[in-house]
Amino acid sequence: MPGWMVWQKPEFRMGKRRDDAHSRKPKKKRDKAFDLWLKRGLHQMFDNVVNEPVPEELLKLIQEDREKQD
Repeated sequence: MPGWMVWQKPEFRMGKRRDDAHSRKPKKKRDKAFDLWLKRGLHQMFDNVVNEPVPEELLKLIQEDREKQD
């Protein structure tokens, strides 16, 4: 099989294999603690940015692009 065809196989898309979900081990307690710490830290740092309104010019560009696609 040519190398480029390997990437067409579903198990190689997006860098994950389909059976990864079934083969995962349960997270360790420290992994869950790290995930919680990271989530809280990211929210603390970026919630204000995420809650900012989208600039009107950007909304206009998005709308124009949608109209071109239709």
